[in-house]
Amino acid sequence: MKFSVSRIVRTCALPLLVGPVIGLLGTTPLSAQEADSAKAAQAAEAAELAKQIQNPLASVVTLPFQVNFNEGVGEFDRRVANLNFQPVIPFPGEKWNLISRSIIPYLSVPIGETGAQTGFGDLTTTLFASPAKPGAVIWGVGPALVLPTASNPETLGSGKLSLGPSAVLFWGSGNWTLGAVAWQVWSVAGDGDREAVSSLTAQWFINYNFGKGWVLGTAPIIGCDWKAESGEQCTIPLGLQVSKVLRFGSRPVNLLLGYYDNVQHPVSGADYQIRLQLNLLYPQN
Repeated sequence: MKFSVSRIVRTCALPLLVGPVIGLLGTTPLSAQEADSAKAAQAAEAAELAKQIQNPLASVVTLPFQVNFNEGVGEFDRRVANLNFQPVIPFPGEKWNLISRSIIPYLSVPIGETGAQTGFGDLTTTLFASPAKPGAVIWGVGPALVLPTASNPETLGSGKLSLGPSAVLFWGSGNWTLGAVAWQVWSVAGDGDREAVSSLTAQWFINYNFGKGWVLGTAPIIGCDWKAESGEQCTIPLGLQVSKVLRFGSRPVNLLLGYYDNVQHPVSGADYQIRLQLNLLYPQN
């Protein structure tokens, strides 16, 4: 029997060359399937997180940074800008959940035609108690507290310690969510030379969830100063906002853009508001 060197080479080399090709062909569809599954899982997670953070009483730690540009303020049509850090921290319990919601504002308030005062405003904190096993409508009640923490109390704060009640309602079904948050405070202590405080803050919201973390809705913030003259007490906005839950690396975040026209406002109040928000999400497993 004669042995051919070329035949031996072909016999040994063929499996070495063909084997990896067959392996690559066999694994490519699986990798694509895994990628599609991962994308579907991320889209489902984004949709679920979007719904959860619309619930003011959800068991999700959120760290929102909200920027508001209030345009057309005062006789010179200036801008009032504020950056609000608004942490929401839930404390789950067996029968009752406690949810802490705070607003820490950093303000830029116009003075005259060209000047401005910047610094921190008063700190507002609400603490809600909510049933751990709610029905179709989720609710919570608790105290609201406004601390005179403004860095310049004359222009950026009330100079008063204020207390009062707060309440929240939430309902969701299918792609829709709606609800409201409100608190009323009265001054109980502080600078005796400053005017007493009696103010209401309320926010109602309606959202439609399109899936994959996309949401279209409205969440206007109504503010009323009951100590002001009649007709000058309330700011009532109407508008829309769009938001999207996505990931920056491993961290889920919610991005939001909104526009609100103040259909009623004091003579010196803003004509409209542009709202931007970056919300860092920390879902509890």
